[in-house]
Amino acid sequence: MAPAGPSATIPDETTLLARMQAGDDDAFEACARAYCGRLLVVARRILQNEEDARDAVQDALLSAFKGIAGFQGQSRLGTWLHRIVVNAALGRLRSRRRHPERSIEELLPHFGEDEHQIDPPTPWKATSERIVQQQESCEVVRRCVSQLPEIYRTVLLLRDIEELDTEETARILDTSPGVVKTRLHRARQALRSLLDPYFREGEV
Repeated sequence: MAPAGPSATIPDETTLLARMQAGDDDAFEACARAYCGRLLVVARRILQNEEDARDAVQDALLSAFKGIAGFQGQSRLGTWLHRIVVNAALGRLRSRRRHPERSIEELLPHFGEDEHQIDPPTPWKATSERIVQQQESCEVVRRCVSQLPEIYRTVLLLRDIEELDTEETARILDTSPGVVKTRLHRARQALRSLLDPYFREGEV
């Protein structure tokens, strides 16, 4: 089955859920077609590998369909599927062979003995909001995010891209909200350093 694109029409969730919980195979097919494209985007962001992303989506859909009878509707169906694919992608990420990563320390601000920042960042020509909205800029941001060490990149993706809250991110990553906040702060600082050569004032 070919995955639907991110703009695929979502059927009425209440009706679709009732049909799936009744064991309607056509409803499962409709759900997969409607949500597969959106879930694939999420998995790609986390795994950065097309084959792994597709496998994660297949795992997530299979897990969702097996557990659909227990879904009580506390959230929207799409939100529930989103959480499952995030977990599936992170599971694959943890099981992959790890490669040496760039240390985040070299990307963080450095301070002298007088507690003043050494080499403070130059103001950017464009605001952060405008940068994110521009197609070319989005590609630069994506490349820079991919350079972050995995534990920091994952937190940044879950909080700033997938827009999960701190508590849910902590549950997914099996850590504390305090650790999530610390990693997110460091990830944002590191990303700022990576983006600086592209967006500093007067050079873009």
